[in-house]
Amino acid sequence: MSTAISPTAYNYKVVRQFAIMTVVWGILGMGLGVFIASQLVWPQLNLDLPWTSFGRLRPLHTNLVIFAFGGCALFATSYYVVQRTCQTRLISDSLAAFTFWGWQAVIVGALITLPLGYTTTKEYAELEWPIAILLAIVWVTYGVVFFGTIVKRKTKHIYVGNWFYGAFIVVTAMLHIVNHMSLPVSLFKSYSAYSGATDAMIQWWYGHNAVGFFLTTGFLGMMYYFVPKQAERPIYSYRLSIVHFWALITLYIWAGPHHLHYTALPDWAQSLGMAMSIILLAPSWGGMINGMMTLSGAWHKLRTDPILRFLVVSLAFYGMSTFEGPMMAIKTVNSLSHYTDWTVGHVHAGALGWVAMISIGALYHMIPKVYGREQMHSIGLINAHFWLATIGTVLYISSMWVNGITQGLMWRAINDDGTLTYSFVEALQASHPGFIVRALGGAFFASGMLLMAYNVYRTVRASKPAEAEAAAQIAVVGAH
Repeated sequence: MSTAISPTAYNYKVVRQFAIMTVVWGILGMGLGVFIASQLVWPQLNLDLPWTSFGRLRPLHTNLVIFAFGGCALFATSYYVVQRTCQTRLISDSLAAFTFWGWQAVIVGALITLPLGYTTTKEYAELEWPIAILLAIVWVTYGVVFFGTIVKRKTKHIYVGNWFYGAFIVVTAMLHIVNHMSLPVSLFKSYSAYSGATDAMIQWWYGHNAVGFFLTTGFLGMMYYFVPKQAERPIYSYRLSIVHFWALITLYIWAGPHHLHYTALPDWAQSLGMAMSIILLAPSWGGMINGMMTLSGAWHKLRTDPILRFLVVSLAFYGMSTFEGPMMAIKTVNSLSHYTDWTVGHVHAGALGWVAMISIGALYHMIPKVYGREQMHSIGLINAHFWLATIGTVLYISSMWVNGITQGLMWRAINDDGTLTYSFVEALQASHPGFIVRALGGAFFASGMLLMAYNVYRTVRASKPAEAEAAAQIAVVGAH
C-alpha cells in the first residue's frame, strides 16, 4: 500500500516533553530525598528554619518522586504505548499539551506550598484544595485523551498494557476525588469532610491504593509493553496477563486497612485488610512471573543489554516487595514493624527497586525512538547507572530492615517490673548507623540519575525528531 509519508503519524512531542521532565524531576526529588536522609544523620542540616525542616521537606520529597517523577514517567509511557499499540495518533494534541503543562503546574504548586507549611496533613494527599482541584481537572483530561485514543484505534484488539494503564487512570481519579472532599475555610486551608476513624479509613483506602494503582498498576502497564519489546520476545502468557489484571484490580482496593492495625479502626476492618493483603500475593507474583518468563530464550541478552537488566531487576524487586507487603500486613508481624524504619525500607524496595528502575529502563528504550536515534548516546553510562541504582537500593533497604527490626525490638522490650527497658532516644542512637547507610544508598541512586541526565542530553542533542515521526508513519502505513 502506498501512502504519502506525513511526519505527524503519532504525537511524539508530548511524549518527549514528559520523558525529559521525568529525568529532571527524578534528580530533584531523589536529591531532596538524600538531603532529608542526611538531616536524620546530621540534624544541623534542618538549618533551624521552618521551610527547610524535615517535616516540611519530607512531603515535598514524596510528592516529587511519586507524582513528578513517577507521574511524568506514566504520562510519557502511556501516551507512547497507547499510540503504538492502537496504531493511531492521540485523539487531541491540545488536550495532551494541557495535561503536560497542567501537571507541571501542579508540581510547581507543591514546590511552593509544601515548604511554606500549607498542607492537608494527609499522606500522599497533602496538596491543599486549589491545587487538588487543578490536579483533578488535569487527571480527567488525561483520561479523555487516553480512552479517546483507544476508541479511535485502528486495531481490533486492546493490548493488555492499555488495560493496566486504563485501570490506573480510572481508580486514581476516584481515589483522589473522594479522599480530597473537604471544606475550604481560606485559600490555603481546608478541613476534611470526614472525621475520626472514617477519615483514617478513607485516607488509607486512598494511600494504599495510590501505591496499588498509581505505583503498581500503571507501572505494570509499562512492564507489559517494554519488557517484551526490549527482550524481543512475546509476553510469556497472554492468558495469565488477563487473569493477573482482573485479580489485581479486584483485590488491591481492599488492602488499605493494614496501615491501621492496632488503631481505633474496627477490628473486623483491620482483619479484612490483612486477609485481602495476603491473598494479593497471588496476582502480584503472577504478574512478576509473567514478566520474568518472557525472557525464556533471551536470558543471554542480560550480559550485554543493561536496559533489559534494569527491567528484569525491577521485576525481581517487585516480586520481593509484593511478598514483603502481605507479610507485614499480618497483625503479629505488624506489631513489630509498625511505625519503624522497616516500613520505610519496604516502601523504597518498591519505589527505588520497582518503580524507578522500570521507569529508567522504559525511558532508555523509548527516548531514542522518539528522538530518531538508533540507541542512547552511551551504553557504558547505562551500565554504570544500573550498578549505582542496584547497589544504592540494596544499601537503602537493608539498612532500613536492620533499623526497623532493632527499633521494634527495643520499643517492646520491658523490664520485670513492667517498665520500658529502653528510652526512645536510645532507640534513636541505635538507628544512627542505619541512617548513615541509608543516606549513602540514596546518594548512589541519585548519582545514577545524573549519569542518565548527561546520557539523555547527549542523545537529544544528536537527535532528529522529524525522522522519528517519519519512521512512526512508515510503521503505521506498513500495518494497514
